[in-house]
Parts: sequence; structure tokens; C-alpha cells
Amino acid sequence: MNINGQIQYLKQQQIDKEKWDACISASANTLIYGYAFYLDSMAGQWDALVMNDYEAVMPLTWNRKWGIAYLYQPAFTQQLGIFSRSVAPGELLPVFIARIKQHFRFAEIFLNYQNAFKELLPRTNFILSLEGNYTITSKGYSRDAIKNIRRAEKFDLQYEIMNDFHIATGHYKELYAARTRHIKDNDYYNFEQLCSIAQKKSMLVVRQVTDKQELLASALLLQNNNRLYLLQSATLPAGRLKEANYFLLDNIIREFSNRACILDFEGSDIPGIAHFYSNFGAVNQPYYFMRYNRLPWPLKRFK
Repeated sequence: MNINGQIQYLKQQQIDKEKWDACISASANTLIYGYAFYLDSMAGQWDALVMNDYEAVMPLTWNRKWGIAYLYQPAFTQQLGIFSRSVAPGELLPVFIARIKQHFRFAEIFLNYQNAFKELLPRTNFILSLEGNYTITSKGYSRDAIKNIRRAEKFDLQYEIMNDFHIATGHYKELYAARTRHIKDNDYYNFEQLCSIAQKKSMLVVRQVTDKQELLASALLLQNNNRLYLLQSATLPAGRLKEANYFLLDNIIREFSNRACILDFEGSDIPGIAHFYSNFGAVNQPYYFMRYNRLPWPLKRFK
């Protein structure tokens, strides 16, 4: 099939959001990051490549600096790329990339797990199927995880619904903002607006661990299309002493087991975090980093 003439570049205001979301939902590689409400919240400015009548789509999250438009990855938006109803995204990728380069001289973006291409750098993302019952799923835990969960149980910890997601986002920012300086105050604000929308759509899941006296750990997740995304988790210093992070994830797995659902841990290439997630029997489903630099000299030298 000759797809070159069937791909349109659409500005954000030209996109039919209903058809767009229908394509994302029907794609085999559907991800919550691709929906219009998510992009509107976290990207602000985004255009798209659309094939045929929304048979395949690719969001283009862009910004402008020194008068030059470039592609970037919005905060709290792990992977985007091509979403397709029928054609395998990997087959479309060379043509879509060629079209992107006609519009943008620079790009640093993350493509989704079905956008594999030999020139792209894979990044780590752990997922865990929750389709089986908890007894079966927990048999995949490492010895280290089992030991830490048993230790946590000695502290009479409580696993609870957190009613105010702002508490979770506030603790996350307080604990991790210094380590993630690329995430700006406006990104946290946008993320809270996203959570408000998700809450109205019954997509928001927020859980906490306490010891009846204080909050020890929290997790903020979004759920859609049989995938549960761990977007933010925070363990306070007192919680680390009581293995509250292990207790929290074990209980999330227990709560959502026996469902046709995948728990998406959202990372990570950081060895310590990767080891922590793999302790729960999670497996790597890599996604892909794409970068190119066609900026004019001397801008090319500085970016």
C-alpha cells in the first residue's frame, strides 16, 4: 500500500477529537497518553500526522525556541508515537518520520512499544499482567520482595483509598522535584488538571499506606483500556523504614488481580528502580527514544 499521499499534517484545531480518540482506543497499542484529553492537558501545543480517515495517527508535541519549532516529550507522558487500527506501526514509522522531518528540525521524543526501529534506542518499562489470581501472580515475586513484604506486615500497616489526590501529588513533588529539575512547576499544575479530568472520567486510582498515625506512602494511577498506569508513587522517610513501598505495591496487585489488566510501572532505566519493579515479577516492555538534530549552525552545536 502506498501511504505517502494518505498522510495529512493537521494542526491541533483541525483534529477531529472524536475520531482521534476512537483510533487510539481501537489501536492494538492503545495507551492513555495518546488520548486528546491527556495531550490537551500535558502538551498544550500539539499537532498530528493522520493517515486516511484516522486509520493511524501520531501526535506531535511541539514547542518553539529561538523561532524554531521542535518536538519534545511532555512531562508525565512516557511514550507516544504511532497508534494504528490496522497497519503495524513499525511499518509506518519510516514514512511518518520522513514527514516529521519536513516540519521539525529537531526532535527528542519517546515512541511507544510497538514503534520498534533498528535506529532507535530502547528504554526500559516494566509491566505485570494481573489476569491471574493474586496467589498465582505473587508466585512470581522475588525472594527479596517476599522478605520485605513480610517485614512490612509486622508494622500493622493500613492500605487505604486516598480521597484527595492533591496530597499524593504534593508529596511526590516535595520528595522528587529536586531530582527531576526538567519537570517545571507548570508541569505539576498541568498534571493536577489532568488528574481532575481523569477523576471525573472514573479513571483515577489513588491509594495510600499509613500506620494509623501518619502517611507512609502513596500511589497515583490512571486506569483505561485494561491498563493501570503507575504515574506517581511516593514513599516518605518513615515509610522506607517500614517497607511501605513494598506493602503498597503488593496490595495494589492484590486489589486488581483477577482482571484482564496490565499494571504498567512506567519505567525505569535507573538500576535501583528497575530492580524494585522486577522484584514483583514484572517484565520489560521496551519503548523507544528518537532524536535527530537538523538545526542550522551554530544552533546545532549547542543542542
